[in-house]
Amino acid sequence: MPYEPQSHTLDAEAVRTWSSLALTALGRAREDIDAINVYPVADADTGTNLYLTAESAARELAAAWASAAGDVTDTTPEPAREPAPGPLSLPEAARAYAHGALIGARGNSGTILAQLLRGVADVLGAEPDGRGPGPLLAQALTRAAEEAYQAVAHPVEGTMLTVAAAAARAGHTAGAAAGNAADVARAAYDGARAALAETPGQLAALSRAGVVDAGGCGVVAVLGALWQALSGREPAAEPVRGRAVPVPRPPQPCAEEHGGPAYEVIYLLEAGEPAVGELRARLDGLGDSLVVVGGDGLWNVHVHVDDPGAAVEAGVVAGRPYRIRITHFGDERRRAGAPRAQRAAVAVVPGEGLAGLCGEAGATTVLARPDAAPAPAELVDAIRRAHAREVVLLPNDSEWRGAAAAAAEQARAEGVRVAVIPTRSAVQGLAALAVHDPDASFDEDVVAMTAAAGATRYGELAVAERQSFTSAGICQAGDVLGLIDGDVAVIGPGLPETAEAVLDRMLGSGGELVTLVLGEDVPDALAARLEAYVQHGHLAVDTVTYRGGRYSAPLLIGVE
Repeated sequence: MPYEPQSHTLDAEAVRTWSSLALTALGRAREDIDAINVYPVADADTGTNLYLTAESAARELAAAWASAAGDVTDTTPEPAREPAPGPLSLPEAARAYAHGALIGARGNSGTILAQLLRGVADVLGAEPDGRGPGPLLAQALTRAAEEAYQAVAHPVEGTMLTVAAAAARAGHTAGAAAGNAADVARAAYDGARAALAETPGQLAALSRAGVVDAGGCGVVAVLGALWQALSGREPAAEPVRGRAVPVPRPPQPCAEEHGGPAYEVIYLLEAGEPAVGELRARLDGLGDSLVVVGGDGLWNVHVHVDDPGAAVEAGVVAGRPYRIRITHFGDERRRAGAPRAQRAAVAVVPGEGLAGLCGEAGATTVLARPDAAPAPAELVDAIRRAHAREVVLLPNDSEWRGAAAAAAEQARAEGVRVAVIPTRSAVQGLAALAVHDPDASFDEDVVAMTAAAGATRYGELAVAERQSFTSAGICQAGDVLGLIDGDVAVIGPGLPETAEAVLDRMLGSGGELVTLVLGEDVPDALAARLEAYVQHGHLAVDTVTYRGGRYSAPLLIGVE
């Protein structure tokens, strides 16, 4: 039975309903918002980025709700489902909703939306202070706008910041008049709509294109969902102003030709606040559109730069960056204006070097840490970025296959044909990509890639962190472990000796090609030694060596 919206007081149920309705509203407006996206970069993705951010927020809240209820089987937000009485408090629901937006924020607009939700959670997630629901919500909206402005290095008026600030002022006025939460939400929604209509007069790029601010449209949609959640009344559908105006999408890939940096860099960062302050200053000198949101040791960093490596390195200096995403604006523009390809490959990889190798082979990549499985939403995002009717997805780790399967199911629901190739290591993924043939039939391509992966034995060297029992005996902290096909086969004192022992075992049953992938801190001398070792003992076997990158294991070995 379809869910009929109903009014809520300002409680956890209201936050849950808000998350579902906001996701629905942004999904409905996504294409229209994309079409008017001209600032700060005309890359036609603001609506999509807002939707993906809201999707991550809703998923995190749904997972927290299910976990608190003792049901971990259903964590997918379903806007049409009527919410059951929930086990979360208002502070818990608000914090979960904001945390989900933080870890899944996409693009400039999504990152700002995440900070807006964090500002709301900072107020709703605090201990009750006796204020009524209306004044409490008004204070939450005010805090949201303040924190969003603080998160942006150089705030610009005529953007979603302006719209959020106008909403906060209108909500504050309604809250001061002792209105209830629904009254405050309605006032904020109306204030946002009025401010949105004024944005073309505040920002030249909008005036030239004849459109309102795309991010501001998203703020209006989210606030309309909040009012609906609290009042039970659905906002009237409004056309996006300027939706019929063609947005200029220059085909040139060079930064100089579109007047700004060439790359967008986004990553999550584990770091303390003092280090983040230094990071802000460093990134501000590298590029523009800098937004750093978060707190309590976890941050989402967004910046536009010409040197993406320097932006990532700045994160390494500050703390521990992960879920790194680097996008070239020229690629985004070409994709926005191009028809879907017939077939594409998406690969999950644990290192920048491996990402480069897979990218050269034509794959869209997702960079992941070995100790942190990618979220299904990240993989769905990559499938969407691949912009193809058919996608072969390579998880490249047995622990990541569950996320890949979940992402494939969601992508299929969106009309994309997806096959998950059962790769358990990056070297198997490289072997599969080597035979990937987009011109073959889908089934033939999947069979060939699966066969190539299956014919590749994989090994890995790792350093034991503590004493433990393994299939090869007891290891001590600091021992080098040689794994073959996922099981510990050798325990050795150092990388060279252990690698040679692993190669002996892997080549014992034959092989034609050895692939070596070196970790970030492994010297080139090890590769030279192992290449000579293989050549000496197996004259007919070729060897190729690559660099894996920061999160790659010390050594990956593939034998085909």
